[in-house]
Amino acid sequence: MKRSTLVLLKTLVWLACLWPLARLVWGAATNNLGPDPTAEITFTTGLATLRLLTISLAITPVRRLLPQLSWLIRFRRLLGLFAFFYATLHLLTWIALYTAFDINAMTADVVKRRFITMGMVAWLLLLPLAATSTNWAIRKLGGKRWNRLHKLAYLAAVCGVVHYWWQVKPGVLTPVTITIVLAILLLARPVLALAQRRKVTAAA
Repeated sequence: MKRSTLVLLKTLVWLACLWPLARLVWGAATNNLGPDPTAEITFTTGLATLRLLTISLAITPVRRLLPQLSWLIRFRRLLGLFAFFYATLHLLTWIALYTAFDINAMTADVVKRRFITMGMVAWLLLLPLAATSTNWAIRKLGGKRWNRLHKLAYLAAVCGVVHYWWQVKPGVLTPVTITIVLAILLLARPVLALAQRRKVTAAA
């Protein structure tokens, strides 16, 4: 891939990743975040987290199915870091706007409200992934250990989807789409691994 094309693609990815934040900033500046601005910030940052995390997880199966798209791997780390960025904004929204930095209120929420508990688990799973996203961390951990650690992204995504389902009111089906996409990605991983093993065996 030409350098100019790569730079253009990276610019577009950055703009796309920053779009949810830009919408929130613009909405806050123009007083146009709806009747419940806190809920709007919470929903936007949470949805951005799940979407970016799911897209980053989709890159590996897409590369295996379509080798000509192998260049997508260049964007997986960036998408994962943006997912953690929005997850942190989502967490900070709860800490600052819902609990007002009250430790007792935070503790009570985590203990008594299961969707808060699951959301916290999802963020904690993403934390070591973000912390080990550098080339230095990959060298220190070694490729195999680094890959095993970063499989936690799948578990974090599952926890994030469960958090989403538990947060919405009964009968609300907005999490269905992201749930289906994640289920397909989870099923695709063992199916593609089996196909790869059969291919290697046949070649041998």
